[in-house]
Amino acid sequence: MTSESTHFRPAAGYVGDVIPFEHDGVAWLFYLLDERPDAAPTEREAGMPWATVTTSDFARFEDRGVVLPSGGRAASDFDCYTGSVVTDDDGQLHLFYTGHNPRIRVQQDGSQVDAQVVCHATSDDDPAQWSKHPEWDFGAPEGYAPGDWRDPFVFRTRPGEPWQMLLAARRLDAPYRRSGLVARLVSEDLVHWREAEPLWEPHRFITQECPDVFQWGKWWYLVYSEFSDSFCTRYRIADSPEGPWRAPADDSVDGRAFYAAKTVELDGGRYFVGWIATKAGERDGSPWQWAGTMSVLQARQRPDGSLAFDLPTSVKDLYSQSTDIAGDLSPTDGSHARPGAGAADRYKAWLGPLLPTETLILAEFDIHPGSQACGVLLRASDDGEQGYALRLEPQRNRLVLDRWPRGRTGDEQWQIEGDVPHAVELERPVQLAPGLHRIEIHLDSDICVAVVDGEVALSARLYDRTSGRIGVFAQDGGFDLARLELRERALA
Repeated sequence: MTSESTHFRPAAGYVGDVIPFEHDGVAWLFYLLDERPDAAPTEREAGMPWATVTTSDFARFEDRGVVLPSGGRAASDFDCYTGSVVTDDDGQLHLFYTGHNPRIRVQQDGSQVDAQVVCHATSDDDPAQWSKHPEWDFGAPEGYAPGDWRDPFVFRTRPGEPWQMLLAARRLDAPYRRSGLVARLVSEDLVHWREAEPLWEPHRFITQECPDVFQWGKWWYLVYSEFSDSFCTRYRIADSPEGPWRAPADDSVDGRAFYAAKTVELDGGRYFVGWIATKAGERDGSPWQWAGTMSVLQARQRPDGSLAFDLPTSVKDLYSQSTDIAGDLSPTDGSHARPGAGAADRYKAWLGPLLPTETLILAEFDIHPGSQACGVLLRASDDGEQGYALRLEPQRNRLVLDRWPRGRTGDEQWQIEGDVPHAVELERPVQLAPGLHRIEIHLDSDICVAVVDGEVALSARLYDRTSGRIGVFAQDGGFDLARLELRERALA
């Protein structure tokens, strides 16, 4: 079945960690199928499987269902967690994954924990058909935490070299919050593995989940996801696959909502595939949840090796019907008739038509020197008092998502959560010197992905307001509105 949305989610579940693999010019996007059962872990009858979708352009997805089922209640792979897929020199496919069973407990740091093991399956040439090899399972070697031994990523630096396996692991003899490292094993046959020096040991995180390594031109990249300092996907750059791994000025791929991204090359492009988290009860103010909806960002390499992130070109190309609405905006609350103009010491806003549920917005602001903020209003009420705001803040060089009302803790006027300046986990650093800046906003039901200048991405959920108007605004400054367009898909 082909998905109509550019953000895939299965009909009966949610997308967890994505394991992308290119095979014969097609991207196979394996993912952990989270069905969110109500039962306690040890009472679940069914574990977590791998399912997959395929795509040739990251704009259209073919749902192929479950391809790696749970091993059953007694198996080490009751839950099939994150891993990787490679092709050996004879054309055989090898799938490595994390096996977990909440009923299999081991000693760790003086307490009982769930064991994690590396599991292995093979396929002759069909990524949808796998044979498991439980006799090849193995757990953490001495000195490593048996409950944190996961996400095997297998690769080699060049043909003929030994295979390497990276794992999200943790030292037993280190302070807990700084005990995480990217462990490494090596093998000549993909079956027998021996311990090697860790690839990276930063003494900073609990673990570096979902490690991924690739070469692009003269640079090597290490991608990982962390939940110690913040909950996001990051990357490092090196001149060699051995490191040292250095952090770029902005080492994050996106914000809090986009997680566990791994990468794949397709037709010369490099794509980061992760998931946009849901929120409990589908409410803006609720806690984030594990798993959600698949999302893809396309990377571009800058001259210094750092990466810029944008919507995939193929996704933007879908929205070919463009409507210029810059001349359709009306001022609110005494704002000047022309968008962006008027007194520099006040808030000004201009509202346009109702937004479609799905659209691609293109806005260009020529920001005046000294301006404090400007941006785009989404799903705003008729008076502009309620809605979402993607706010460009030149004085802080950042993009943030804000909403109003932000929430209430009680009935009194002073109990509005006005001291929260924005959704604090949804901000991205971006250079905003005076002059022209472009923001593209992809709205797809409750998903919002914004990209500034084709370089900096911010993903979010917009739950509470499902409809409303588009608008633009300025705070203590001004701008010239160079462009404001709504783009919709062409009719089939």
